Amino acid sequence: MATKASRAAARLMISPAVLLLLGWMIVPLALTLYFSFLRYNLITPGAHPFVGWENYYWFVTDPSFKVAMVNTLQLVGGVLLITVVGGVIFALLLDLPMFGQGIIRIMVIAPFFVMPTVSALVWKNMLMNPVNGIFGQIAKAFGFQPIDFMGQIPLLSIILIVSWQWLPFATLILFTAMQSLDREQLEAAEMDGARWPSRFIYIVLPHLSRAITVVILIQTIFLLSVFAEILVTTNGGPGTASTNLTYLIYVSSLLQFDVGMGSAGGVIAIILANIVAIFLMRMIGKNLDA
Repeated sequence: MATKASRAAARLMISPAVLLLLGWMIVPLALTLYFSFLRYNLITPGAHPFVGWENYYWFVTDPSFKVAMVNTLQLVGGVLLITVVGGVIFALLLDLPMFGQGIIRIMVIAPFFVMPTVSALVWKNMLMNPVNGIFGQIAKAFGFQPIDFMGQIPLLSIILIVSWQWLPFATLILFTAMQSLDREQLEAAEMDGARWPSRFIYIVLPHLSRAITVVILIQTIFLLSVFAEILVTTNGGPGTASTNLTYLIYVSSLLQFDVGMGSAGGVIAIILANIVAIFLMRMIGKNLDA
């Protein structure tokens, strides 16, 4: 009886927080779903008639949608490639004994705590600016023509900026996994004559596989909604060269004032994000069971 009473009391105490969380999530989702079936433009006064799946049809058939989807996939894939490979490399380096190891670890992790808008502005104005940026000055010093990153390679520039922000996260997770690696196993393999590449491929990398899967899952969910970096650097341009799905929804809703179209795009983005999350969760389940 005491156990049942304590469980009931615990459920009663956490119920306000659960209800608040559900309301915070469900109410905006329900309103988005509701507006997606209306012809709702902020610059058109009067009634907002029900149009069914019309907003979804026009959003999906818009040429910008295909470009945004391709850019989204390239953005997510590029950032994951850089952060996972770079995270493994940094985790291996941080695991080595060195002078000032604690300070170096803090410096590597620090970029993760910088606001996306701030880091994007720093990269745009202080590093990638073709006139006054550091990269441009280095190119001039070696006799090369500076690259206009935001004009010539906008999507790659966004990938580099976002990768710089998420690399510390991947490094932290993978470095934590490195701490649980059995050192005696590595020493035994070394005594048996196994070289470093073999030890890395057959011992270190399998040990890090679960952590890598977790990094891919968490980062993918967040990378699907990258927005601030695009807004303050390229505004989705030139044209739609750096427009992803999130920015396309912003353009439809707040620049073109088409709330119905933007809501339809939001519902589509939610569905795609959930499909990706379910797929990755199954991958993690299979990895953990292996």
